[in-house]
Amino acid sequence: MLTVDLALEQLLAAARPLTDCETVPLTAARGRVLATPLTSSIDVPAFDNSAMDGYALHVPDFAAPPVEYPLTQRIAAGEVGIPLAPGQAARILTGAPIPPGANAVAMQEDCIAGAETVHVNVPPRRGQNIRLAGEDVARDHVVLATGLRLRAAELGLAAAIGVPALSVLRPLRVALLCTGNELVEPGTPLTPGKIYNSNRYMLRALLEDLGCIVTDYGIVADELDLTTRLLAEAAQDNDVVISTGGVSVGEEDHVRAALQTHEWLALWKIAMKPGKPFAFGRIGEADFIGLPGNPVSSFATFVLLVRPFLLARLGVYETLPHLWLPAGFSRNRAIPRREFLRVRIEHGLAVPYPNQSSGVLTSVVWADAFAVVPEHSVLVEGDPVRIFQLSLLDH
Repeated sequence: MLTVDLALEQLLAAARPLTDCETVPLTAARGRVLATPLTSSIDVPAFDNSAMDGYALHVPDFAAPPVEYPLTQRIAAGEVGIPLAPGQAARILTGAPIPPGANAVAMQEDCIAGAETVHVNVPPRRGQNIRLAGEDVARDHVVLATGLRLRAAELGLAAAIGVPALSVLRPLRVALLCTGNELVEPGTPLTPGKIYNSNRYMLRALLEDLGCIVTDYGIVADELDLTTRLLAEAAQDNDVVISTGGVSVGEEDHVRAALQTHEWLALWKIAMKPGKPFAFGRIGEADFIGLPGNPVSSFATFVLLVRPFLLARLGVYETLPHLWLPAGFSRNRAIPRREFLRVRIEHGLAVPYPNQSSGVLTSVVWADAFAVVPEHSVLVEGDPVRIFQLSLLDH
């Protein structure tokens, strides 16, 4: 069995980044990967402007409070004022351009305004409360780098420099097959021996969160010829083929048999819990990933291995960040596999879900993190444990 680290290393090494790109409007760019660097053609802000509501004025070298200025104008955001003569002030609102002749803005809380004059009790320093042109972004500066996954802040920045559309990599096309004669779809009466197909909806959501275009083959019966045919068919039109179930060593595990028969299998079995049955290979030009059938195992292997691989195919090398917390549990029996316990962070401790079985999907819903127990290790309550925060999947 491969270690988790070696398996991830081999997966990332096998990831072939896409090069095809397309231009999409900002409204459709969330979650996409930037194909070319984005350079600003303007300064942001484009002009010196007021950081707050107050009074624009010229601060002399020496001024003793209080100082009274005649008010000559009112400047709101979107308006342009006229030059201020020495000793004059202008009522100015947040975001409005600083008029020529002004070098500071007095906070309105530090002033007493009349109909035609303003009494400045606390004169500002030169430059105070002024946002300078180019303070955020300088003209001709690269603001977003190639390979960046676009989130809300990046889209806001693109809009701030006046860009209405972005060049992004095309989405990954992913086929999803769920194998198993025991599976039925939600809404179907549950007969003896059957279970509902939870992996289909969980994995589809995880794939779509990455911007993948999913071709959903639904449930595939445990038949070798059918499995082989559908895997080959799915590989024709997709970049990646993902299946669940059928990659262990049972008599009905036809996915593994199909892969081995056609020499599609490159990697099999990983020393992790949950998630030991895992397959990787290539069917023609498509990558193949076989996930375990147990839903928690499927979720864990996707999050920890498949997600980084798919992002790497988009030129994004991103794994879940981790932190260290005291363990709110003990692990007295060492095993040769790395364990990923479903835990919740409570009062600065990693507290485990009571039932860590790979079939207990409620553990994933309850948890907000994986706690990592290294191979051949024991833990005593209070020992530092590495934590992968699952909440970061949504960002």
